[in-house]
This record gives sequence, C-alpha cells and structure tokens, in this order.
Amino acid sequence: MIIREAILDDINQIQIVRNSVKENMLSNPDLITDKMVEEFLFERGRGWVCEIEDQIVGFSIVDLKGKNVWALFIKPEFEKRGVGIKLHDIMMDWFFNQTTDSIWLGTSPKTRAETFYRKSGWREIGKHGDDEIKFEMSFDEWKRNI
Repeated sequence: MIIREAILDDINQIQIVRNSVKENMLSNPDLITDKMVEEFLFERGRGWVCEIEDQIVGFSIVDLKGKNVWALFIKPEFEKRGVGIKLHDIMMDWFFNQTTDSIWLGTSPKTRAETFYRKSGWREIGKHGDDEIKFEMSFDEWKRNI
C-alpha cells in the first residue's frame, strides 16, 4: 500500500474510484468534472491517493479555501483494509499544518462514512443541505486525537 500526493495524471483513476462507491453516490457522475478535481487538487487544496499493485484504490481531497473535506472515497473491494484512515490522517495533518481553523464535512446519515467520521473524532454540528449531516473538527480536537 502506497499513500502519495495526487498528481494530474491521477484524475482519471480518481474519477473511477469516485464512481465505484455504493454509498454517497453521485446522482449524475458528470457533476464532478475533471477540471473541478484539478481545481481542488492544485488550486483550492491538496489530495492524496492510495495505490495497491499500481492501481488507485482510494483518494482524499481537502479544500483549504472552503475549509472542508471535499472527498474521501475507497473502492468497495478495498474497504476495511485501513486505506480510509491513512488517507484521512495524512489529509488532516496537512490541513492543520496550513491553518488552525476548524474543518467541516458533510455526509449522508446511516452510512459507513458517518460511522467512520464519528469514530475518527468528528463532532456533529447540524445539517448540510437537505439530507446530509454536518461534522466539524477543530485544530485542538485533531491534536488530541493524534
């Protein structure tokens, strides 16, 4: 398992991972364009990928400008192998090395993602949009968790 910073050539495989998930699926895969992914990776924040046998099996992207987790997805067949927590932790370390501002994310209720974020120390603070839970983590909370 290799965790590394995402590069431009990874975007195609990132899209494949994003569209392979069984929860938090996009209603229309065309909503997230390659250009958007590029913007979040290189202009708004940073991203990381996990490779197993030269295949990207998961990725995370954090939006420094919006102060939120923009994406954290794992191919279903590679879940429960520690990929998600490794991608989460490198993303959070990077974010809090850039700022001490709090970070937020939204995810669907009653999903593995909701459980994952709760176990990772995220605090529910309300709703995001019509159908997502909004979580937040402060700099101090992250430093206590690590």
